[in-house]
Amino acid sequence: MKRTRRIIALLMAFAIIFSFAACAKKPAEEKPEESKAPEKKLSLEILKEEDEAMINNYSVIAVNAKAKWVDADGKAVADVKINTAGADAFINWLLSEEGLTAVAAYGKETYGENLFTVKEDTPKSKAEIAKATEETKTIRLSTTTSVNDSGLLGEILKTFETKYGYKVEVFSAGTGKSIANAKMGNADVILVHSKSSEEDFIKAGYARKVDGQKAERLTFMYNYFVLVGPKADPAGVKDAADVKAAMAAIAEGKHKFISRGDESGTHKAEIKLWDEKLGITTEAESFKDYTDWYISANAGMGACIKMADEQGAYLLTDKATFLTASKNYEEFLANLG
Repeated sequence: MKRTRRIIALLMAFAIIFSFAACAKKPAEEKPEESKAPEKKLSLEILKEEDEAMINNYSVIAVNAKAKWVDADGKAVADVKINTAGADAFINWLLSEEGLTAVAAYGKETYGENLFTVKEDTPKSKAEIAKATEETKTIRLSTTTSVNDSGLLGEILKTFETKYGYKVEVFSAGTGKSIANAKMGNADVILVHSKSSEEDFIKAGYARKVDGQKAERLTFMYNYFVLVGPKADPAGVKDAADVKAAMAAIAEGKHKFISRGDESGTHKAEIKLWDEKLGITTEAESFKDYTDWYISANAGMGACIKMADEQGAYLLTDKATFLTASKNYEEFLANLG
């Protein structure tokens, strides 16, 4: 009887051991790999560039503290305070050897070329740059979307703010809106790219000369506008003799074209490239017969690149913003908000 019990106990022990061994050998269930969505790429490409008609100059202008401020309806605005000292510090740094070197270097390592080029006749500054005080530390900069969306401002302002203790508040819109913002007394300095609009701003008494400079309008850098579009290029833009011929081909074939439509420097540059016979101006009435192909977005550069990409349309853009979008389109879209 005892022997039988021992045998049964041994058999049970072996059974338990074998069951543990079997469990240990059982392969773990593999979880299916999560499929990643393909990275979103920009479908547009540069089709026409470096035409003489596509040079894009940028100027910085100090706002005159004694100007007559007006709102969008032309009504007087009171109690405006302009940070003249802060504006001078920013402009003098931007036009210093350090500031201009930062501008010239931006993007070269990433793209293999300058996104912005410093002009040979830049009105350089050797003035001493005052450090921020409690009263002067906030500088309001009204600027165009291209220097913002391209990432240039974010890069160079870090150096200026860290070294001198200022905080630059950036208002970014098309040149027309940026200048209107300054006319309301909401900016200490503007950085824009439309010569005619800048000259009107000066004539109206909104600008002033920075000590040591000969003019109010300080043009210091440039890049090129580029004509971009779908890779298939149905309008034959690549084969056109020049950018004006390319724009004529787009109009003739009624191929979709996204216009900034916001009176920005880019918008005004685009208007000059259309055949005068079309009669396209900044006024909506001028293109009412072309709305089947001419789309006025009234939006910034980044938003217009997105629209053109979605609709397979042509677009005039500054090269810096386009290269930034092309490098990492998903990140570019995320930064648009």
